[in-house]
Amino acid sequence: MNATTYGLDIAKAVFQMYWVDGQSGEICSRKFRREQLIRFLATRAPGKVALEACGGAHWWARKIQSLGHQVVLLHAKYVRPFVKTNKTDAADAQAIWTAAQQPGMRTVAIKSVDQQAILSLHRIRSGLVATRTRETNQIRGLLAEYGLYFRYGRKALMNELKARMAEIEEVVPQLVWRALLRQLEQLQQVEQGIDEAERENLQWLKSSPQAKTLDDIAGVGPLTATATVAVMGSPKAFRSGRAFAASIGLVPRQSGTGGNVRLGGISKRGDPYLRQLLIHGARMVVTHSKQRPQWVEALLKRRPVNVVVVALANKMARTAWALLAHNRSYEREFVSERPAVAV
Repeated sequence: MNATTYGLDIAKAVFQMYWVDGQSGEICSRKFRREQLIRFLATRAPGKVALEACGGAHWWARKIQSLGHQVVLLHAKYVRPFVKTNKTDAADAQAIWTAAQQPGMRTVAIKSVDQQAILSLHRIRSGLVATRTRETNQIRGLLAEYGLYFRYGRKALMNELKARMAEIEEVVPQLVWRALLRQLEQLQQVEQGIDEAERENLQWLKSSPQAKTLDDIAGVGPLTATATVAVMGSPKAFRSGRAFAASIGLVPRQSGTGGNVRLGGISKRGDPYLRQLLIHGARMVVTHSKQRPQWVEALLKRRPVNVVVVALANKMARTAWALLAHNRSYEREFVSERPAVAV
């Protein structure tokens, strides 16, 4: 007899589950508290539990797997079309169950604890960088109100602040001066937090063979390597390198009818943070590298720089998937060959 499929809508405290009993054919829709759900699944025969890939989903996936069930994570975008009525917990659980029954439905790879941990570190660092940018821009704007101007760039601003402290103290009121000193002290703490996050990221890279493999790719640094490994989860979740590049929005949007397909700009789907890292790395290769690939040189002669940068970011994502999927090391001069077609 086929295993029972469950559609689970997760939340912080109240959980809704929908399934069809395999023996009686009874349609079941039940609401659980957190501990009740765990006890219920622990007593059920092994089945397939489907849930949306949302906040807390990866922890629940690992927990449910430990109870002996198969877990399927579905993107929320693929579940929404199956909601028959107004959005409720019960309707969402039924939609998840229905989506899980569809042939060829794409799934999201379940992340390990280590992968979630390094992504959390990336999020913390990203927040600290945003805080640093906001604070430095605020300092620049406030001092401009008193006729004090500084060179562009964060490092240039901080260097000038240190060199012109006596001038600033004479120009601005004491109330502003004391507030400025407190803000500079906070900025120093933020800088220390960013440095510590980057050191921990580098330590994680050294302990991860997959991340070290990706770090060899031109344009991929420690941050991009660890983020790629964590976001990808498992290379087996993607059919090809193009599928992985598409999952992070680095392929053109497609729109067409009547057999005519038009290609637009990149779709910008998936994780914007990883896409940003890949594009920044590709831009460094295109604008600063002295050993750019020949195809990049040829493309620069006929397309704008930004188009070339995105094309290289797409190539980097595909290369990363190929290295991890086939367990290979990076070779700068490697040329892929299509397998011979059997006649």
